Amino acid sequence: MPQATVSLRLPYLEQLLQRLEAGPSDMGAASSWSTPDERVLGLAHGLPVDDGRIPWAAWQVRCSGRDPGAEAWAQVTPVHLDVGAAHISMGPVHQLQLGAEESQALLEAMRPYFAEDGITLEYLAPTQWLARGALFADMASASLGRVSGSDIDSWIPRSGQAASLRRLQNEMQMLLYAHPVNEARGARGLPLVNSFWVSGCGAAPVGTVAAAAAANAVCAVTELGQSTLDGDWAAWSAAWRSIDAGHCARLLALVRAGAPARLSLCGDRGALNFGPRQRPRLARWAGRLRRPHLHALREQL
Repeated sequence: MPQATVSLRLPYLEQLLQRLEAGPSDMGAASSWSTPDERVLGLAHGLPVDDGRIPWAAWQVRCSGRDPGAEAWAQVTPVHLDVGAAHISMGPVHQLQLGAEESQALLEAMRPYFAEDGITLEYLAPTQWLARGALFADMASASLGRVSGSDIDSWIPRSGQAASLRRLQNEMQMLLYAHPVNEARGARGLPLVNSFWVSGCGAAPVGTVAAAAAANAVCAVTELGQSTLDGDWAAWSAAWRSIDAGHCARLLALVRAGAPARLSLCGDRGALNFGPRQRPRLARWAGRLRRPHLHALREQL
């Protein structure tokens, strides 16, 4: 990361960290299948956070006002895989620039093949579909945040159910190779959609209805993801300044008003969690004299 990011100053975030108290951190490994931000959000929403088995797809169904039932769900993401001599890598999903009509046409072509394996596909967004089927009941899968833009070999599911998934992925590579959507994309110089990735598998846990209703109380800030994947540190710094002036300023106002606000900073390995101060007044003032800096915190993540 260039020196410019070391000198980045974020006044609202600094004031927030002076007013909040550090709580238990979540320090894992970069090899965990679920990212730290997924674990933080999962706990906030009352979901189980078993590595690689946070049921995000069923959660999305619940939050949309539908009953996911007892069936297992999964998130399905259309992707571009670059097959090399030594490894297979996934291109960053945002670089697909996949349109809604293209996505829906690809889904319709793939739907019958998924149905043969007892999987029902439905469209949610251009780069996000939902799938329902027994195959996903106990399947551990790597977060898209782990795989996008990297070698996929260490992230491929190896469980018994995953054999059917790998076969289906191979079939889709052959189906999609000459699909009219990809022929048109190739003519425009865009990456071809030649596979899919499955994540967020599992059934909805019992008792998450109240948590789903309170989902708006949790704000996940995702603006840093694209610039981080692209290695565009100027855009990364600009995104941080925007977050500071917006999200951090609003959260600081809540803290000043006495609200029990909480903040989590997440990286590849872990999350640093901050909440309302519980220490005596003298210790609180001593904490405010220290000026935490983003660069020092990021080194811990």
